[in-house]
Amino acid sequence: MLSVWFRVIRVRFLLASVIAVSVGLSLNWWQHNSFDIFDGILTFAGVMALHASVDLLNDFWDFKRGIDTQTPKTKMSGGTGVLPEGLLKPSSVYRAGIAFLIIGSVIGGYFVLTDGIIIAVILGFAILSIYFYSTKIVDSGLGEFFVAVKGSMIVLGTYFIQSDQLTVEAAMAGTVVGSLSALVLFIASFPDHDADKSKGRKTLVIAVGKQTASKLIWIFPLVSYFVIITGVALNLFPTISLICLVTIPLMIKSGIGLKKYYSTVDELIPYMSSTLMFSRITGALFVASFLIGLSL
Repeated sequence: MLSVWFRVIRVRFLLASVIAVSVGLSLNWWQHNSFDIFDGILTFAGVMALHASVDLLNDFWDFKRGIDTQTPKTKMSGGTGVLPEGLLKPSSVYRAGIAFLIIGSVIGGYFVLTDGIIIAVILGFAILSIYFYSTKIVDSGLGEFFVAVKGSMIVLGTYFIQSDQLTVEAAMAGTVVGSLSALVLFIASFPDHDADKSKGRKTLVIAVGKQTASKLIWIFPLVSYFVIITGVALNLFPTISLICLVTIPLMIKSGIGLKKYYSTVDELIPYMSSTLMFSRITGALFVASFLIGLSL
């Protein structure tokens, strides 16, 4: 049963939030050579709870709306399959999603008390957007934007908790992480296009069409690379952050594959996987660059 819950929470996709928190922590470490262990652990716990909440509630609403019964199930898209297979009750998944939302909110509330209004604003955005993500947000075509902002907010919030500051560097680092996270959601929405459209969703792929969307994939990595290069050029990031550029070949592979197979699910899966790998490796290298940069 535990493995089923891990499946519906999509444990491997929680790595996106792990990277986002790690970027905020490592940036603060690079700049101030400081790290509050208790706050760091609590930040990880709160962010993981909120991330689990949005995934659980997304699975619940996709099942209730009949989307998951129509989407082709792959390891990268189509939902977890837990509810269509009858492995858990929808009410149990919904309650678990709300429970994680409450846990994340309580932890966030602690930081509101210790760190003030900035965290309150970030937490308020998180709670509202998580609860309405699977209904109002994705139906209005703002899914990718939400994920990008969410990634940025995690970095900003983590950095602020550690340093009590909001800086240009933190905002730029958040933009890098947000763009990488939005990229994964973007390419994962290609196989779900028909089912999403039939149930009233409006992803970016639906809004512009698969063929046009296949050309937009380059925007996300280019934003991340541009911000990193600009940050290094302005001495806002360590020079070693340019190590992130080693993932360019992986992104080129994904972009070419998407352009060729955007309408064929089976052939697209390897390129969806390489896109996920690109996002995670680039994010991990970005974290490492701040840790290494301190000693250079």
